[in-house]
Amino acid sequence: MAFILLSRCVAVLVFLLPSQSLLPVVKAAGLNLYTDKEALLSFKSQVTIDPLNTLSSWNSSSSPCNWTRVSCSQVHQRVIGLDLSGLRLTGSVSPHIGNLSFLRSLHLQENQFAGVIPDQIGSLSRLSVLNMSLNSITGPIPLNLTKCLNLQILDLMQNKISGAIPEELSSLKSLEILNLGKNNLSGTIPPSFANISTLLTLDLATNNIGGLIPADFGRLKNLKHLDLSINNLTGTVPLSLYNISSLVFLAVASNQLRGEIPDDVGDRLPNLLNFNFCINKFTGSIPRSLHNLTNIQSIRMAHNLLRGYVPSGLGNLPELQMYNIGYNLIKSSGDEGLNFLTSLVNSSHLNFLAIDGNLLEGPIPESIGNLSSSLRSLYLGGNRIHGRIPASIRHLRSLALLNISYNYVSGEIPPEIGELTNLQELHLAANKMSGRIPNSLGKLQKLNVIDLSANELVGSVPTTFVNFQQLVSIDLSSNRLNGSIPKEVFSQASLSKTLNLSSNQLTGPLPQEIKGLENVAAVDFSHNHLSGSIPDTIGSWKSLEKLFMDDNMFSGAIPATLGDVKGLEILDLSSNQISGTIPNNLGKLQALHLVNLSFNDLEGLLPQEGAFTNLSRIHVEGNSKLCVDLTCWNNQHGKKTSTAIYIVIASIAAVAVCSVIAVLLCVRKRKGKVMPRENSIKLQHPTITYRELCKATGSFDTGNLIGKGKRGADQQSITSTGGLRGSIGYIPPAFSGGLSIIKWVQSDFPANIEQVVDPELLLSIQDFQPDARFTSPEKQRECLISVLGVGLSCTADSPDQRADMRDSLQKLKTARDTLLKPPLDHKPDLDLEAGIGESSIKP
Repeated sequence: MAFILLSRCVAVLVFLLPSQSLLPVVKAAGLNLYTDKEALLSFKSQVTIDPLNTLSSWNSSSSPCNWTRVSCSQVHQRVIGLDLSGLRLTGSVSPHIGNLSFLRSLHLQENQFAGVIPDQIGSLSRLSVLNMSLNSITGPIPLNLTKCLNLQILDLMQNKISGAIPEELSSLKSLEILNLGKNNLSGTIPPSFANISTLLTLDLATNNIGGLIPADFGRLKNLKHLDLSINNLTGTVPLSLYNISSLVFLAVASNQLRGEIPDDVGDRLPNLLNFNFCINKFTGSIPRSLHNLTNIQSIRMAHNLLRGYVPSGLGNLPELQMYNIGYNLIKSSGDEGLNFLTSLVNSSHLNFLAIDGNLLEGPIPESIGNLSSSLRSLYLGGNRIHGRIPASIRHLRSLALLNISYNYVSGEIPPEIGELTNLQELHLAANKMSGRIPNSLGKLQKLNVIDLSANELVGSVPTTFVNFQQLVSIDLSSNRLNGSIPKEVFSQASLSKTLNLSSNQLTGPLPQEIKGLENVAAVDFSHNHLSGSIPDTIGSWKSLEKLFMDDNMFSGAIPATLGDVKGLEILDLSSNQISGTIPNNLGKLQALHLVNLSFNDLEGLLPQEGAFTNLSRIHVEGNSKLCVDLTCWNNQHGKKTSTAIYIVIASIAAVAVCSVIAVLLCVRKRKGKVMPRENSIKLQHPTITYRELCKATGSFDTGNLIGKGKRGADQQSITSTGGLRGSIGYIPPAFSGGLSIIKWVQSDFPANIEQVVDPELLLSIQDFQPDARFTSPEKQRECLISVLGVGLSCTADSPDQRADMRDSLQKLKTARDTLLKPPLDHKPDLDLEAGIGESSIKP
């Protein structure tokens, strides 16, 4: 009797317990289909968003074996599979998932699950597949996963999982695929992973893993896919790794690895299809044996320190899709220096070719047009390529990106480029191209980016540019373009990054149609001959961040509508003829942090708020009527009355002085004529105005000082030379053999320029890597030659033979910009799937 009462009490107690406590109690009595249903309903309760309403069939009135995306076994009628992949579900993973004791596969990838992986998942002893990739899972990898001894696939890629990789995962002796890539994992790679002999794929890419690559990995004889890219790995690649002959995919890109790549790597890894060693510090040469792998699809070794020549054998690669050796020290010479490209005509599947940023020399071969019809990206920039662009390039009809910038290419832009109707990016900057911009470029309706800057192009901007429908950035700066800016340029509503027409010879006013550039972020019209007033419609450029219109002939007032451009960060209207007051609403632009209005004819009071309160960020010199503060403003207005009196007195005094001078001249004329000195003007030094000097030195900014000596800064020495003829602040010393410093430098210029440069400076130049970008020694040497060349041109004995100061300044700026300008070539090769990098466009 007592037993019966006790049983009823327990039953009532179970009934009264909340559902969250029910499962553990039932679990103690045994798991079945009912507990599977309760576990799945608990899982559903943790899903907060189900946009496709997929889980609507999950309810307590039906069997879970009939629910969407649920699989049951025929024999035991238990849940063995759950596939919720790609449903865009939001929520967290319920810990009651651990009660699905018969579960063999769990697919939760491509959703928006957050939170941690529940420890209870370790109770799924039959689980063979766990895929939670492409979610927002956080926290560490739970150690309980090591209890899932039947696990064959563990895929946690592209989440926010952190912490170290548990070494205990090596106890999963049946594991074939381990994918932990694209997370926030740290620590080192557990050497014990070498004990998972069944492993076929190991992907740890895109984490924060450091340390060495374990040498024991050479024991993974079944490994086919190894990806350790984009981490902080150091040291060398263990030689034992090259003994895994089963490898099909090997990627260690974007680490800090060093050493040489074995020349016989292709012989030791005969099954290799993808080889990616980009963005490291590998030395030596390109392994010749890689060109013997007739089935290889991708060879990538960009951004290293590889030297030597491109080895023969490129014609042996019929399956090749990507070949990237950009940004190394690979060289070639002579008129046949690029003929190795001809061998690639056999690679009919080639879609990506990059040899940019090397020391390759020679003309582009006519056979370039015979490359694969599938070729989409062609990077040739940053070499020593000369000659013309062959017309045969018209045959590369699939080309989406063409980059030949930073070379010595001459001649006209071939109109045949206009036949590349799939072209999205065209980069021909910093060459020696001449002639007009062909109208045929207007046929490139898919063009996103066009950069023809720093050439010798003439003529006007083609009106056919109106045909561009997807243009994002245009750079035609530093050419010799003339005429007015066609209004068609301003109709590019798609232009969202850059419009750069600076340093040309453009004339005329800006049309009212400029309002069409409402999405552009940066505009540069500086260093032209543009005139007229700045249209009020400039206020429609709502996305504008940077505006450069300096060194033109703009007149009129600053449009008050500029105050409507809320995102404006930099404004430069210096060296124009702008008059009137500065609109007060410019002070309300919160993003504005740099303003240059110097050398205009502005008047009134400087705005007293926003960026104008930090005078270190404001340049207004050369505006004599402009008041910086209220004290100046009050003084000017308080003296208006007295000024009128002074003018009358001054006028009377002027008349008196003129009368006296007239009398004296008459007396002197009677005494005899004075002969004028011949060439009195011609013998004077070229005149530099205070305005130009301020502009050239950044208003005598200390950052532009040449150096310091016993007397202090060199600018102080300039003012101390007094009447010393032929010198401004410096007298060259004599060198041994009677050579002056000028003659000494000239004797070694430019062939042996290293002999006349301070060795410490040479070391600094060699280590110079702006923004962590590799700068080729050739580019560094060219910059050095340019700078010393300007110096020598200013040392002629005769003032008439010396270089004009403004020309010298322009040459120095060009040398600086050429060295510092980010490469227009592809960004570091981080897109390890597509392998297509973006071009970097100068704002």
